[in-house]
Amino acid sequence: MNINLQKKYAAGISIFSNAAIIILKLIAGFMSGSISIISEAIHSLSDMFASLLTYFSVTMAAEPADKDHPFGHARYEDMSGFIEGLLIIFAAVFIIVEAGKKLFFASGNEFEPILGIYVMLFAVLANLFVSAYLFKVAKKAESIALLADAEHLRTDVYSSFGVLLGLVLIKITGIQVLDPVIAFLVAVLILKTGLSITKTAWNNLLDCSLPDQDVRLIEKVLSEFKTRGVLNYKNIKSRRVGVHKMIEMTLIFPSQMILLDCHNLCDEVEERLGNKLGNTVVVIHAEPDCEKCIDKV
Repeated sequence: MNINLQKKYAAGISIFSNAAIIILKLIAGFMSGSISIISEAIHSLSDMFASLLTYFSVTMAAEPADKDHPFGHARYEDMSGFIEGLLIIFAAVFIIVEAGKKLFFASGNEFEPILGIYVMLFAVLANLFVSAYLFKVAKKAESIALLADAEHLRTDVYSSFGVLLGLVLIKITGIQVLDPVIAFLVAVLILKTGLSITKTAWNNLLDCSLPDQDVRLIEKVLSEFKTRGVLNYKNIKSRRVGVHKMIEMTLIFPSQMILLDCHNLCDEVEERLGNKLGNTVVVIHAEPDCEKCIDKV
């Protein structure tokens, strides 16, 4: 199975898993009368929407370049990751609000938590396995959309586990105020994840430079070619677009070097960077070691 099919398959599994969990949470929530479980069902709805968005984005991003999009469609993944990050933040805020309502304005009505315990346990285990699979495919494909979806499902693991723990403690102690307290703490962790995902995707959309460690690796690779004929380098620019790391640079060659040798060295630089960083698109401008020539550029 090629990588694009793996991405679509992973996104499809996420959609099916979320749909099943939403139905179960809604049934358990209304049957038990638990506000926290119903809130979790609404949280899972955001997961469902995120999974649909991921499936759409990885499908569109896989489309080849065309007349209207000569640089390809990879930006769909960055946009999807940004929207999913916002959904994670929204889910965290929603849980905080609902937990606050239950904590400060609870009506005092008790409910039987046993059904919710079983459903939450199933949700935790299901999302744990599905998110692990998504992380694996996202890392292999370097997909920000799948990564965001995996992070989204992992936040659902945290929130479902928090509700599960609250239900278990309520069952044991009868202290129902524990439920919103735990939900609030879990929401803080979810909010942190959402902010991180949103920042990464936003930086990609704004063409921010690659991380410092990637830039240092690029410079290290170029330095290794100084004994091969590359006299110097300058104007290194880098950014991320979808799964691709876009790199531009200027390489200085001896003015007497023939064009074919310059071309071959540029090909080797591109291949080495691809091996080190993966999924790279490298654009090299070659300049001769001639001050008069360089001044004209």
